[in-house]
Amino acid sequence: VQLQASGGGLVQPGGSLRLSCAAAGGTSKMYAMGWFRQAPGKERQFVASISLSGTITGYADSVKGRFTISRDNATNTMLYLQMNSLKPEDTAVYYCAADRTYLAVRTGTPSSWGQGTLVTVSS
Repeated sequence: VQLQASGGGLVQPGGSLRLSCAAAGGTSKMYAMGWFRQAPGKERQFVASISLSGTITGYADSVKGRFTISRDNATNTMLYLQMNSLKPEDTAVYYCAADRTYLAVRTGTPSSWGQGTLVTVSS
């Protein structure tokens, strides 16, 4: 499956953004999916994950209560990350990812990666 993330940009602290990830070359319904991010000079880290059915989600402690992952199971082609109450430390390149198994996404070893979209949180 090919993945393409979009929706990044510049936002002030406390603001919101919604990232989208379009899946092609397969249906996203066949895959567990997730979001990761990489800040400048840091390793890529897990942000959020969602199961094939959408009934199981997981979040990094740093984003719990602020970010929400969701997927459009009607079209089986879209993944979303709603980001609220953004902080400067959320600044990073955000990547979407997919794998046949939820565990692979949750543990940071998904088989498919999209290109990143840059989120900058700054006043």
